[in-house]
Amino acid sequence: MRDASGRALITLLFLCADGSAYAQTAAPPPTSAAVAPNDYSRDASWLCRPGRQDACAVDLTTTIVHANGSLTREAWTPASNAPIDCFYVYPTVSTDPTPMSDMVADDAERNVIRQHFARFGSSCRLFAPMYRQVTLAGLRSMLAGGGGGGALSRGLQYDDVRDAWRYYLEHDNRGRGVVLVGHSQGSFILAELIRHEIDGKPTQSRLVSAILLGATLSVPRGKDVGGSFKNIPLCRAVAQTGCVVTYVSFRSTIPPPPNARFGRVSENDGVAACTDPVALAGGSGAVRAYLDARGQLIVGVSARPWVTPERPIETPWVSVPGLLTVQCKSNENATYLEVTVHGDPSDPRTDDIGGDLVTAGQLLADWGLHLIDVNLAMGNLVDIVTLQGRAWARRASR
Repeated sequence: MRDASGRALITLLFLCADGSAYAQTAAPPPTSAAVAPNDYSRDASWLCRPGRQDACAVDLTTTIVHANGSLTREAWTPASNAPIDCFYVYPTVSTDPTPMSDMVADDAERNVIRQHFARFGSSCRLFAPMYRQVTLAGLRSMLAGGGGGGALSRGLQYDDVRDAWRYYLEHDNRGRGVVLVGHSQGSFILAELIRHEIDGKPTQSRLVSAILLGATLSVPRGKDVGGSFKNIPLCRAVAQTGCVVTYVSFRSTIPPPPNARFGRVSENDGVAACTDPVALAGGSGAVRAYLDARGQLIVGVSARPWVTPERPIETPWVSVPGLLTVQCKSNENATYLEVTVHGDPSDPRTDDIGGDLVTAGQLLADWGLHLIDVNLAMGNLVDIVTLQGRAWARRASR
């Protein structure tokens, strides 16, 4: 079926990702020197915490849209006794008009929780702190001044996440394994947190894994450890723990251009890291994407009919098995997760997905599929966390 809708129109761009390339000219965001720290003992300081109805308590029922156009329903239930925790830091989504966001949860923060994080509740207890992030408005100013991802990991936003992490460790963790989950600004902050609070420290023993998407990490050429982290390797097996899953995504038909904002590091830093969520050891395969049935993204909307003739989708989520395959690739500009869309004009299912950034009618190839980095492999990421959690629990019980 031919796609009948346009790609997402995004007028608020929200991350310049290659921190190594741009941090030197970045205007630093406001510091926390004269700002009171957040009180993370307050429920209002968290979007998600176990044992309450909050931003993570959402309907994740999914309609499976098969290649022949038939529809089936997939139910979802949270784990009743998860063996590990997940700690999430969300990307740049705040629509507050100020350079830094406030601590009031708006639709933007609640939406990104349902897009990126709530589904991990089938594998782990969920913790997601609010934090005073660089907003979309603040990021526009930063980009205009030549700033980028490296600057997003320092300042008030980092201090808030660090304080939330320390509070979680002291009051909630109790020796449990924990997965760190982040995207974009959230991944930059978590990478900094790992460097200062986890890597090579006693807390590293509790790290089940870190899923750091939509940001560029480095490793020495031909190696899985070193570069961004001294002691924490890339994940290369589903039962491996204490490791990192990371990638940035681009379409196979629109690979990273010379000005790609993701997937490139300086020659002195080695190479950009990429782990394939379908085949951590390498290779390619079909991803299990979970996409908003109405076409909502973390920023903006890319609406499209899922089948023709169009039929109502009665669940909030859609999955399109077999439509997307991925593999880690490199070209002369970047290392990235290549996403191939296997549309078939002869069948009734959609032939494409949204996720590109478009402004003033122009597709921004340098951003790739940043808006759906997490969604496009959500099912695979949840499976990885489930298996890692079991492996970590077995080892911890010995």
